[in-house]
Amino acid sequence: MTWVVVGLGNPDEEHVRTRHNAGRMAVELFARSKGIEEWKDDRKARSFVARGLVGKAATVFVLPNTYMNKSGAAVSTFVKSMAAAERLLVVYDELDLPLGTIKISFDRGSGGHKGVDSVLRAVKTKRFARIRIGISPTTPSGAMRKPSGDTDVEKFILGEFKHDELATLKKIFKRVSEAIECVIADGREVAMNTFN
Repeated sequence: MTWVVVGLGNPDEEHVRTRHNAGRMAVELFARSKGIEEWKDDRKARSFVARGLVGKAATVFVLPNTYMNKSGAAVSTFVKSMAAAERLLVVYDELDLPLGTIKISFDRGSGGHKGVDSVLRAVKTKRFARIRIGISPTTPSGAMRKPSGDTDVEKFILGEFKHDELATLKKIFKRVSEAIECVIADGREVAMNTFN
């Protein structure tokens, strides 16, 4: 059975380097690292789609061309059953984790992430794997400084990564790539034990 790896984000040029697009950026980079660079505009799925192998596993990479809160419409084109959802991996930004960290989870709620909310509604199950990429700033002592209030949160997640954050992001995207490969090749339990 084919794996479906989805990178959540917003499609417009103005959003390309924003924190909310961390998942989309990570999946694009992972696909490129596997020599998969031919993305097709699938109008039915409202996504850019690429196909290839991760190890021996057939994999479909999906970058929804919908806005974040409508991501489920794209995902439902590829995941049509509970069994298929078991081979769904969604990669996205996480405000509840500090920048420079990732966490793999399975069978959980959305934590208020509108893109994940949309996917949950579309596939009608929580039983799929996620890789959450931390985007919150930290103090010099390492304490998280998560923005609060709807306006500040929106401004932050739709803001572009700062120059010094990009170096951290580059390292974490390498780790995300390793985590994606581990989930597909070794299973989510092994990946969670390895990366969490």
